[in-house]
Amino acid sequence: MAEAIELTNWLRLEAQRLGFALCGVAPAIAPSGSAKLREWLAAGYAGTMQYLAARETAYSHPRHVLEGVRSVVMLAMPYRTAEPTPVAAGFGRVSRYAWGGDYHDLIHDRLHELADALREQVPKAAVRGVVDTAPLLEREFAQIAGLGWIGKNTLLLNRRWGSWFFLAALLTDAELKFDADHETDHCGTCTACLDSCPTDAFVGPYILDARKCLSYTTIELREAIPAELRAGQGDWVFGCDVCQDVCPWNSKVPTVNEPAFYPRAAENPLDLISLFDLDDAAFRARFRDTPLWRSKRRGILRNAAIVLGNQRAANAEDALKKGLADSEPLVREACLWALEKIQSASHDVASGDSSG
Repeated sequence: MAEAIELTNWLRLEAQRLGFALCGVAPAIAPSGSAKLREWLAAGYAGTMQYLAARETAYSHPRHVLEGVRSVVMLAMPYRTAEPTPVAAGFGRVSRYAWGGDYHDLIHDRLHELADALREQVPKAAVRGVVDTAPLLEREFAQIAGLGWIGKNTLLLNRRWGSWFFLAALLTDAELKFDADHETDHCGTCTACLDSCPTDAFVGPYILDARKCLSYTTIELREAIPAELRAGQGDWVFGCDVCQDVCPWNSKVPTVNEPAFYPRAAENPLDLISLFDLDDAAFRARFRDTPLWRSKRRGILRNAAIVLGNQRAANAEDALKKGLADSEPLVREACLWALEKIQSASHDVASGDSSG
């Protein structure tokens, strides 16, 4: 056990050196959350994210990620940098996590360094680092590793770092000292996140219907965004931070100086009108190495059109008319919807109707 403690302490220091503000170790066990995942999937809350159901069995134990795993090292890298810039008509908000380059690349590089360092300490150790993509219940293992608790908005919360951090994991068959499970829920009676969701995506505390969540509809959904959710999208063109912005635990989170997480000049906020001048090649050149690439051009232009419609942005009419001739039906439909909203608002103003 003395060797396990020494190795764990060394690993924490190495993780901190690489920019991980939090590091905890959980045993490689079958997480109780896999049953909740099964219920959540059965309720249809995953929407079109069929890859979750396809890997449902794999989530039942981390051995499906690394055979022979004994320890799950959970890591958190904070990403709060600047504050959002106010949005004017013609611009849209991008979720903070997507302001910079693709965080997967940076964190994968740091995980590789940590994994290589661990192999130097334990030459025969099997090690695998994962960020988002593996079938691992990261938030639950983070709670088991003592990093924080899962809040009512379903995000992991830490008393110092709130929820403004990325989670990553390093799985290994090396023997490490396990941390105590974080058993206390510090949300108390607060329901700010539930009350503020612009699309009422929370079925109740700790249960999210992803089909209504803007982080799903603007990123994961490949189809038209349901009409009843469009007004709630407001100014959000990619993702949504509302349930994090209103969380009291996020109000005093320290900022970090990681250059990769600072907003790119054109994305806080994002100029929506200029997007309609981008063909596939130009869009790829601009967004290929950013999180926005996940939605592809058709998804971003769909989202942009809906935001412009919500804003009744008259200065966007030419761009939206250009979108009516787009090769993507998804873009054409959203542009038509937006133009109808803008023209309806202009008619109301001309007729003196200010009822909204």
